[in-house]
Amino acid sequence: MYQKSRFALFFGNRGFFPASLQAEARQELPRVLQAAGHEVLMLDVEATRYGAIENLQEGQVFANFLQANRGKFDGVILSLPNFGDENGAVAALKDAEVPILIHAYPDEFDRMGPALRRDAFCGKFSIMDVFYQHNLKYTALKPHVVHPSSERFKANLDYFDRLCRVVKGFQNLVIGAIGARTTAFKTVRFDEVALQRVGVTVETFDLAGIFARLSRIPAESSAYQRKFEQLKAYTTWDGVPVSALDKITRLGVALDELISGYALDGIAMRCWIELQEQLGISPCVLMGLLNNTGTIAACEVDVLNAVAMVALSLASGRPATVLDWNNNYGEEDDKCILFHCGPVPSDLMTDKGHVSDHLILANAVGENCSFGCVVGRIAPTDLTFGSMMTDAGRVKVYLGDGRFTEDPIPDNFFGAAGVAEIDRLQDVLLHVGMNGFRHHVGVTPGQYVAPLQEALRKYLDFDVTIPQME
Repeated sequence: MYQKSRFALFFGNRGFFPASLQAEARQELPRVLQAAGHEVLMLDVEATRYGAIENLQEGQVFANFLQANRGKFDGVILSLPNFGDENGAVAALKDAEVPILIHAYPDEFDRMGPALRRDAFCGKFSIMDVFYQHNLKYTALKPHVVHPSSERFKANLDYFDRLCRVVKGFQNLVIGAIGARTTAFKTVRFDEVALQRVGVTVETFDLAGIFARLSRIPAESSAYQRKFEQLKAYTTWDGVPVSALDKITRLGVALDELISGYALDGIAMRCWIELQEQLGISPCVLMGLLNNTGTIAACEVDVLNAVAMVALSLASGRPATVLDWNNNYGEEDDKCILFHCGPVPSDLMTDKGHVSDHLILANAVGENCSFGCVVGRIAPTDLTFGSMMTDAGRVKVYLGDGRFTEDPIPDNFFGAAGVAEIDRLQDVLLHVGMNGFRHHVGVTPGQYVAPLQEALRKYLDFDVTIPQME
């Protein structure tokens, strides 16, 4: 769902080390990155001695290079083919404004003489020390030194790529809050100003405006026809009234227009009970479709978990969804059922599911008045979960991981659901309840807690906890 990060490459040098080490690194590292799908930017080899940085003057040359290419790179990889020069590195990168990965080449036992010795193992400490003194944010991973051609470096590169995607995705992030918070749901209250201070803008829209907008959409329009065909292909509609499909299509076009017109990265929507009472539909299928195609959509005007879903999806490169911590799973302490009425993207389900009436809201609005939920089973997979809140001006997040299992769920279970197995689940649930987090939780496939934690805590200034590690 997301393009891989583009990296600017920095090579540190100490003048009394052999030039051949720099030449090898300038050939090898770009080749490895490009093979992994990353675009790279490199200072011209003629711009400094060997195209590397070994003093303050060359550091300024590199800083100018970054400034000239601002917006063309998502992170910097600071590579040390030898010991490197810490002062030049600070001058070069103090205004980089993107995550920085500090990488160092390993020495080899048969290449320890003066002609081939690196000492990058030691030099990496000097770079990190002086960056720390200057309060420059940087990333350093295990092992301390690693060859770019190794599998361990590829794992580090994958980590850093995901971290950079999250950080980049939060630059000028805009979430649309559609409709007022439902009176009963004080659990989704939030502080807009706290979000703005971490770079997240919230734009608010009255639900009445959405109703007016969709009423003006002609069925003959190309936008209506495209949305109709997209919805028909997305899931199964057997038994759904034509009038319900028509209104869902119109609502889909209205949401697309809003998202495009205000450049929204995601939405959080008031999904009941006005839509059911006045239009006879539920928006779940549209929200699942949006999530499936890269625009985050959360239920119940839960803006904060829409933001959490953005982070989760950026880290995984896959869709995210919002679910309820909903049911225990018998007597198994580390398992529970995660559920929602149907906004789960089809890419996360065992099949594309089918549209149904809202069997719970039917008790309030009557049967056949709330079509739009999607019934299906969440596919077995590893998962990363997270949720967000604002508290006293701070944005707080918890993260964790686990897996969706193949364990059975009763046949009469409503909506989209899966059995989640989470280590120390009871501790996680206590953390949620004792710290004011809501009953919603975002999930995405794969396990990416570490790069998410570092991106959100170090580079974006969120308060992050991992209950499974407390």
